[in-house]
Amino acid sequence: MRILVVGAGAVGGYFGGRLLEAGRDVTFLVRPRRAAELAKHGLMIRSPLGDFHRPSPPIVVQEALAEPFDLVLLSCKAYHLDGAMASFARAVGENTAILPLLNGMRHLDALADRFGPKHVLGGQCVISATLGPDGAIVHHNDMHALGFGELDGSRSPRIEAIASEFVGASGFEAHVSDQIRQEMWEKWVFIASAAGIACLMRGSVGDYVAAGASDLATQILDESATIAAQQGCPPRPAALARARTILTAAGSPLKPSMLRDIEGSKPVEGDQILADLLRRAAKPDRSPLLRIATLHVRAYEIQRARAAAAAKG
Repeated sequence: MRILVVGAGAVGGYFGGRLLEAGRDVTFLVRPRRAAELAKHGLMIRSPLGDFHRPSPPIVVQEALAEPFDLVLLSCKAYHLDGAMASFARAVGENTAILPLLNGMRHLDALADRFGPKHVLGGQCVISATLGPDGAIVHHNDMHALGFGELDGSRSPRIEAIASEFVGASGFEAHVSDQIRQEMWEKWVFIASAAGIACLMRGSVGDYVAAGASDLATQILDESATIAAQQGCPPRPAALARARTILTAAGSPLKPSMLRDIEGSKPVEGDQILADLLRRAAKPDRSPLLRIATLHVRAYEIQRARAAAAAKG
């Protein structure tokens, strides 16, 4: 199976690198700057679960894409989706499957509109990874799981083929799901709750728990879960219990990536993770904490855009 990994950042670089380590036929679609970086240093993964280095990994730039791939693994930030779709369009043939690992759910409609519903799978991953200053992918803990499946829950031949490539590949956990849409909603509920409360409190889980905000964390989780239920995907009890445990863990250093991005004055997925969830609420006024968190992040984005405009003169 020929696999095109769109980008070689923290997520795509990690999972694509582990597939490459396992001997799979992987090519990374990268921009010229990242291509030069990979040509110089190679693809590097630093992880508590084992490092990996591949000098001169297989790469391609958009202009050089000449034929379809069997699978496109897509892991860009949600606000880069339009550009990403344009970059890999020539890699999508009649039988190409697209496996997105983006946050939220809105990207499913965008991909279906652009390439047709039959090409789009469901997917979600759990990993904490960043790019180091030398371009290495730094994996921060022992979580590195990837779930995927047909959006209708069927076990199609292409899903079985992808499973044979992923399941058992060295370096990460992979599973086929016949409830991938449910899993995606459960992840969305969790990351919206975690990002919302952490950004409001401007601190890690341990910080806001120490400040006495555990009840606010569970409130925003309940609001988010209610919206998921209204959309036909109520989080299962085990998923909610796990989320509550993580969001109220005393001393936890966990800091959602949205807060790290705000602290670094970087773009954020506020619209895709928070605002889009709130838009799906039957009665948004009954999700007051989620609304406050959404507006808080939106204010940051307005301030950031103003600063960028001022810098340009």
